[in-house]
Amino acid sequence: MTRGSSFRNVEAIARTLPDVEVTTAYGKPAVKVRGKMFACIASNKAAEPNTLVVMMDFADRDALLEDAPDTYYLKEHYVNYPCVLVRLSRIRAEALRDLVTGAYRYVSAGKRKRVP
Repeated sequence: MTRGSSFRNVEAIARTLPDVEVTTAYGKPAVKVRGKMFACIASNKAAEPNTLVVMMDFADRDALLEDAPDTYYLKEHYVNYPCVLVRLSRIRAEALRDLVTGAYRYVSAGKRKRVP
């Protein structure tokens, strides 16, 4: 399987899901469901170039960080948010599809909350 992706791939996956809007968040490309962002290109300067922010619960994030630290990472700015940073250059197509659809379900369910 080949690795490497771009936001165009994220957008193509997201467009197959109901009620998705391709828009921007913090001036960067993003996908939202009913106005709630579930994936976007990282805008914080601490993130590496070509990084995708994907919303998910903290337990899933921790598992990804442990299983594949070459693909998934975190920077201090994002620690208290239910998300993971994804190196688009490193992710496989099937993993990206799973991430985007999982983030869509997560945000659609309304569970998106910051750690206090």
